[in-house]
Amino acid sequence: MSLIAVVDYGMGNLRSVDKALEHVAHSGQEVRITSSAEDIASADRVVFPGQGAARDCMRELKQRGLIEPVMQAANEKPFLGICMGLQVLMSHSEENNGVDCMGLFQGEVRFFGNELNKDASTEQLKIPHMGWNNVTQTISHPLWHGIKQGSRFYFVHSYYVDPENEAIVAGETTYDIVFTSAIAYDNVFAVQFHPEKSAADGLQMLKNFTEWDGK
Repeated sequence: MSLIAVVDYGMGNLRSVDKALEHVAHSGQEVRITSSAEDIASADRVVFPGQGAARDCMRELKQRGLIEPVMQAANEKPFLGICMGLQVLMSHSEENNGVDCMGLFQGEVRFFGNELNKDASTEQLKIPHMGWNNVTQTISHPLWHGIKQGSRFYFVHSYYVDPENEAIVAGETTYDIVFTSAIAYDNVFAVQFHPEKSAADGLQMLKNFTEWDGK
């Protein structure tokens, strides 16, 4: 039995991720919500979801002893980060007056409010960025398979990632500014949007993940 581990660190709507993955998983694949370091280490694929604040996320990961197993998984096996599961892969976040994150990738997590609505002639944009928006695929990748360029996905966030290495950017979205909405590097793919809430294209992405060998 092949295991897809959904990391449970006490934050995020894990059931919706779990149900969406179960819907697209193949025979012989088990989807398991888990906070067990052993499960994460033995899993064939790992999904790192989440929502909320970076400070709370990092605190919960530390308290549950999950930083090392999650980092090891991100270095070794097909790994999908979702929303906060993308942001805390960066080195630092502006949230909560500054939070050191996991540092898998060098980069900052920035607040939209520092950039939006500087032009007084434009309509006031709301924070958080919430709802459906287009994603421009900037590279070819197995997780984009069967998803048309510019497809719409569901977002809920007030912060966005700004990676130092532009080569890892896999998708971009415009919300007054153009921001990184997906990254890809080796066996890691991570997105700002919620594929589990993004209808057919989101399910296609999750299906692609269940089939991806991380290459």
